[in-house]
Amino acid sequence: MKRKGAGEREKDVKKRKLLDELGESWLPYLTPKDDGFHQLWKTKYSKLVLRTAEKIPKEVHEEVQEAFLTLQKHGCFFQDLVRIKGKDFVTPVSRILVGNPGCTYKYLNTRLFTVPWPVEGYEINYSHPEISKACKALIKLNCYLHRESVLALQEQNLAETKGMEDSPVIDRHQDYATSITEMGSILQDQSPSHVPENDHSHLKERTSYNLSLLNYMDPQQMPFLKQEPYFGMGKMAVSWHHDENLVEGSTVAVYSYSCEEPAADILEEKAPSGRDPAVWHVGLKVAWDIKNPGLAVPLYPGDCYFMLDDLNMTHQHCVLAGLPPRFSSTHRVAECSQGTLPYILDQCNAALQNLCTDTHLSCPTLKSLDVDDIKRVEETHNEVEFEWLRQFWFQGKRYRKCTDWWDKPMAALDEFWRKLELMTSLLLCEFRKEEQAEEQRKERISCLLPILEERQELRQDWLASGYIAPVHL
Repeated sequence: MKRKGAGEREKDVKKRKLLDELGESWLPYLTPKDDGFHQLWKTKYSKLVLRTAEKIPKEVHEEVQEAFLTLQKHGCFFQDLVRIKGKDFVTPVSRILVGNPGCTYKYLNTRLFTVPWPVEGYEINYSHPEISKACKALIKLNCYLHRESVLALQEQNLAETKGMEDSPVIDRHQDYATSITEMGSILQDQSPSHVPENDHSHLKERTSYNLSLLNYMDPQQMPFLKQEPYFGMGKMAVSWHHDENLVEGSTVAVYSYSCEEPAADILEEKAPSGRDPAVWHVGLKVAWDIKNPGLAVPLYPGDCYFMLDDLNMTHQHCVLAGLPPRFSSTHRVAECSQGTLPYILDQCNAALQNLCTDTHLSCPTLKSLDVDDIKRVEETHNEVEFEWLRQFWFQGKRYRKCTDWWDKPMAALDEFWRKLELMTSLLLCEFRKEEQAEEQRKERISCLLPILEERQELRQDWLASGYIAPVHL
C-alpha cells in the first residue's frame, strides 16, 4: 500500500500556494439566489448540465430509489480505507461499485471490484432476489444516463457551432421550455442517422459508462465533516477533486437522491448569505484558480447532473453536505486497460509461458533467463499480488453480501500467484549456479533486484497498515 507519488506532491504544492494567496479571506462563490449566477454558469461552467427531477421519468425515480434502499437494507454499502498523503483514512461516505462484470475502479489507490449488473452472456448469482432487482434498476439507469449524456453533448456541440445564446444549463430557476422545443427541432438533423459516423462513435465512446460508484452518507451520523477551505461553503461530504482513472474527455453522470426533507427544528442552521446548509450541493471551481468565483448548485431529490467533455479535467468539484441522508449513483467511463479481469488473467498466462512443467521433468524449470522475460514475469508477480489479491482480500468478504461472482476469478489468480512464487524461487536457484557468465549474472540480478526490493517494501507497507493476508500471501 505504498501510495505517495509525484502527482500527489504536486497537488500539495498547488494547494499550499492557493491557501497562501488567499490568506485569511474567502474566495467568492455564487448560488441561484445571487445575481450573476446563471451568467457565471453559462460562461465558466457551461459543461455542467443539470436535469432536474421533474424532467426525469417517474419510473426511473421509483426503481432507482428503491434500489438504493434495498442495497442499504442488505448492508451493501461500506466505508473505504484510503491513503492520502501517506496516512490512512476511513471515508465518511459509504460506497459500493456496480458495473460490467470483471471491471474494477481505483481511487485514492484503493481498488474496488464491481458487483456485476446483469449483462448478457454472464451468469451472475446474486445473494438475494432483491439485490438482483436493484442491479437491474441500476443498469437501466445507466442506459438512461447514457442517452441523456449523448443528447447533452449534442446540444453543447450545437450551441458552440451555431453560436446559440442558450447554454445546456437547465435548472428549476429558469424556464427552458421554449429553448428545449427549439433545440428538439434542430436536433432532428443531429440524430444518430444524421450525425457523421466518426462523431457519433466519439460521443458514444465518451458516454458508454462501464460502472457506477454508488455513495451513501447520513451527515447526522458524521459530526466531524471537513469545512470547505477556499470559499467558506460549509461542510463537505467529499473534498475538492478530479475524478480519477477515467477515459480522457469522458462525461461523468450523477443521479442524486437525498432521502427526506430536513426537519423544521434543524433548519435554524440556515445562513443569511451563501448556500443553504440544509440542502445538498455540488460545488465547482476552475482548478487551482482564484480569479473566477466558485459555483454551488443545489441538488434536490432525483436531480441528475452531467460533467461533460473535459470539465472533470479543467475544473474541480466537491460535494457539500446537506442535512438529510443522501444516495448518489455516479456513472463513469473508467479507464480499464489495466483494470479488468481478462487483462490480469492474460498477464498471468503470458508470464507462465516461461514455466516448463513437462511431466518427464523431475521438477519445473524456467524456459528462458532472458532479462526481458525475467522483468515481465516478476512485474506481473507484483501486479497480481498488490493490485489484485491484496486489494481484494483487504476489503474482506464485502462482495459476498451481493454475489459470489468474484470467488472463482480470485481463486484462479491465487493459483497463478503460487506459480509465480515458484518461478521466483527457480530464478534465484539459477543465479546460484556457477556456470553462468559473471557479466550475464550481474545483468540478470540488476534486473531482478529492484523488483524484489519493491515487493518486500510493499509487503511491509501492507503489514504496517494492519492488513491480515491469507496465510500463503
